[in-house]
Amino acid sequence: MPYNTIYIKNMVCNRCIMVVEDILKKLDIVPVSVTLGEVLFAKEPDEGKLDELKEALRTIGFELIDDKRSCLIEQVKKVIIELVHYNSNGLETNLSDYIAAKTHHGYRYISNLFSEIENTTIEKYFIAQKIERVKELLVYDELNLNEIADALNYSSAAHLSAQFKKVTGLTPSHFKQIKEKKRKPLDKV
Repeated sequence: MPYNTIYIKNMVCNRCIMVVEDILKKLDIVPVSVTLGEVLFAKEPDEGKLDELKEALRTIGFELIDDKRSCLIEQVKKVIIELVHYNSNGLETNLSDYIAAKTHHGYRYISNLFSEIENTTIEKYFIAQKIERVKELLVYDELNLNEIADALNYSSAAHLSAQFKKVTGLTPSHFKQIKEKKRKPLDKV
């Protein structure tokens, strides 16, 4: 049985999923599943319900995406966010092959489209997500830098530190010392 999928911009964490599920319940819309950035339906809701959903999502900072190119970009972001923030196994292939397999599109097309729409490359977006994850792990203070580098598939703690400093302007140890943590919400990365 084919399913209908709608994509939602800025839906990047498990709390986002809970909020969207709550909205769907209040609107009497029954999904098959709700995951990062997307909602799957056995039968797409009627136009009136979709309009209500669009408005409810808009009021909390989400946006229903209806153009195919933007949907694909949201899929790419979802794949990267899940890989960096929710996958403890790491990447078993290169990023381009992984994204192409997950989105069922050629990487060159995806890469060009992503750069055109997002004004950054997939690689830079991936690195930005990894740095946000490093910040999160530094704030938790449960792992040392070697363990964080290992968890995020860096070749070494030195490589992680160099990339962290390049992106943030701070060393990881200096970041840990700062009272006001400079983390970004995932939808702002």
